[in-house]
Amino acid sequence: MPALTQVAAPGDPNLELVLKVLPALVVILVAAAICGRLALMVMQPRVLGEMVAGVLLGPTLFGALFPDAQAAVFPGEVRPILYVLSTIGLTLYMFLVGAGLDHGARVPGEGRRAATLAVSGVVPSLLLGAGAGAALWGVLSRPDVGRWQFAFFVGGALSLTAFPMLARILYERGLENSPLGRLSLVAASIDDAAAWCLLAVLSAVHLGSGLEGALRTIVLAALFAVVMLLLVTRLLRPLGRDFARTGELGPTAMYVVVLVPLTAGWITDWIGIYAVFGGFVAGLAMPRDPAFRQALHSRMMSVVSTLLLPVFFTFSGLNTDLGGITGGSLLLALLVIMAAGFAGKYFGCALSMRALGFGWREAYAVGALMNARGLMILIFINIGLAQGMITQELFAILVLVAVVTTASAMPLYRLALPERYERDQASQPATDVPPSEPPDRAGAIQGAS
Repeated sequence: MPALTQVAAPGDPNLELVLKVLPALVVILVAAAICGRLALMVMQPRVLGEMVAGVLLGPTLFGALFPDAQAAVFPGEVRPILYVLSTIGLTLYMFLVGAGLDHGARVPGEGRRAATLAVSGVVPSLLLGAGAGAALWGVLSRPDVGRWQFAFFVGGALSLTAFPMLARILYERGLENSPLGRLSLVAASIDDAAAWCLLAVLSAVHLGSGLEGALRTIVLAALFAVVMLLLVTRLLRPLGRDFARTGELGPTAMYVVVLVPLTAGWITDWIGIYAVFGGFVAGLAMPRDPAFRQALHSRMMSVVSTLLLPVFFTFSGLNTDLGGITGGSLLLALLVIMAAGFAGKYFGCALSMRALGFGWREAYAVGALMNARGLMILIFINIGLAQGMITQELFAILVLVAVVTTASAMPLYRLALPERYERDQASQPATDVPPSEPPDRAGAIQGAS
């Protein structure tokens, strides 16, 4: 590859960079396509295969078996380009998730139920994870990180739900606007926002900016959401009216559609809560017309999910070395953290859904989906590693937690909600009340679990 670069582009650094980036993208897409197809063959969502492909392209497999080849495909000057592309892709994907959410049709009390589900997903995971972190402080922590800072970082990581992954699973199964899907999406967004607020506090304490810096981040994030949902929403209404009149998204409309999430992501990155939330809120601010949302989705989703998201998974995988988990103490730590995260999120959300009036099948299905952590925990722990809050060993453990909890989501979901019941959910209007489940169905899932 270096020889090809010298022949094709002597003295042209821009073309030399292109000739390094394009082969990296080819390798990423081929690996994502193969692993995504394998994931579908074993009844897993394609996105899990794409995430595993990213890890395999890192030092765990590709770098361990063929270090020279990996260095040639992913040289140092290519990685910043991959970071930029992955950030753009994740921001646009979450924008499409927010735009596709049918937030105009509301069930009475939906906000209260979503908040209840969110609390049940955060609090048990946070407390159990913090307890596990406090117990493992001397085993996995850095010497300059205090016990409770370390403990709450672990708890915060375990309290996350893989919001983009959850959204993609629901989209693939046609459940994004079902009562179950809407409640899960809103609750997951609350869970992740709470975890990012906690990370802001921990980062401020670790970096020495104090609680004042964390409070600034939280206040600015709330102000941003208010401005987007109250002011920008009104400014974008003419976009919906123009689409209703013409039936198409013209060039001017597409400029606006792309500029709004990228600008929102830039602002939230500056605030300190990551561009993904800016993209999601920008999606919520889009016109609510179902035909507009469908047109937006059809124009953008394929390119974003096929080209840009695999780049993000690979960029994360390049920082992941699972070979660091060796020895009895680290394996025991992995089991403790895995158990804390699984019990807190899965059972906490399932019991909460049951208390909200859903049947046991729907309750365990949502518990399984909310327990997946893949994408968001990767972002969370990458920030922790970059800021020196966690060790490489804890990073590797939490990557495994992400893979295992995400891989278990679909089998547990299908066990709780077989296809015949899932079809009922997909066809159920968003304005329906939570379904009640006959006693024999409840007993069946209790016995299966």
